[in-house]
Amino acid sequence: MAALPEVSIPQARRLLLGAQGLLDDPARRAGKAALAKLIERLGFVQVDTINVVERAHHLTLHSRLDGYRREHLDALAERDRVLFEAFTHDASLVPVAWYAHWKPRFRRDAARLRAHAWWQHHFRGTDAEAVVRHVKDRIAGEGPLRSADFEHPEKRGPWWGWKPQKAALDYLWRSGELAIAGRVKFQKVYDLAERVHPEHHGLTEPDPAAHAEWACRSALERLGVATPKKLADFWQSLEIADAKAWCEAEAAAGRIQAVRVEGEARPAFAVPDWEARLRKLPEPPDRTRILCPFDPVLRDRARALRLFDFDYRFEAFVPEPKRTYGYFVLPILEGERLVGRLDPKLHRDRGLLEVKGLWWEAGVRPTKARMAALREAVARLAAFIGAETIQWPKGNG
Repeated sequence: MAALPEVSIPQARRLLLGAQGLLDDPARRAGKAALAKLIERLGFVQVDTINVVERAHHLTLHSRLDGYRREHLDALAERDRVLFEAFTHDASLVPVAWYAHWKPRFRRDAARLRAHAWWQHHFRGTDAEAVVRHVKDRIAGEGPLRSADFEHPEKRGPWWGWKPQKAALDYLWRSGELAIAGRVKFQKVYDLAERVHPEHHGLTEPDPAAHAEWACRSALERLGVATPKKLADFWQSLEIADAKAWCEAEAAAGRIQAVRVEGEARPAFAVPDWEARLRKLPEPPDRTRILCPFDPVLRDRARALRLFDFDYRFEAFVPEPKRTYGYFVLPILEGERLVGRLDPKLHRDRGLLEVKGLWWEAGVRPTKARMAALREAVARLAAFIGAETIQWPKGNG
């Protein structure tokens, strides 16, 4: 048997950066159409509630488009309805053209949530079915509602202590009966899915083979090269065995290529023209960029370590005494390398962006040119989030 072609670590890294839009010129046109195209290229953009600097989806998109405007994203999701909010590995904005491929997930999540301790915990002491039915009936009759529109006498606190009606809203959303019609001060506004996405809601659910084809091929296009596990992980909509079967069948048919990735024992698969794509990829922009902790190239921490030699942990949920760096630390991308990390905080009342900490990776020297490029990157971030002043740690300003 002939030896498999080898994809080196630098090649795998370039394929990923190219697929995820980080080799393109961030100063290119940044209107609504360009934004929709970018999100389709990424596959999805994660939405997160933490707002120490700016919300995750805005940071991810601004790192790729200098001219990104938040109102364009709102319009695409809430007026044009070309995006819908759904679960991948977490809440994300996804092109609505793929809505039908969430129908298997809706069925799966409905069953999983009901069987999970989550269900028993959130609906304890209530008639769960009655609560769910009441919530849906109110929305059907009254129109879009938020969790705040449902009262419960017991004060339960955030998240794990959700009131039953909030849990019902989440369940109905995760199961596809409700959809996110918009957000008010970042609070979800729920409506019946058939009213929010009438054309796509009525589409037929794809059969398992068609769904596996879409899930694996679309994931591979956005990763360049991956193992079956990484393909299954991308959307979290397939079992690894299904991704493995698809890879083997497509490789046998010559539609993808089996490869060996440098340093990896497990077999991997690449887009069929991976070598030609590498030759066509542009050099990275001549600038330093600050990435969101939930950026697609960082979401898989093991892949970030393997491809970038960057050991990243999101520490917002780590008790402060146990943090190595900080609450909301942003990785620093220089060309194709992750060279450091920044701990920023926006003081909105003062228009101040405070850089609480700055750390360079081992072997990375903070030369004058490197610091100048970083200051430019932080200045771009400050302008985007509306900070008028930047405060650096002593010795780094």
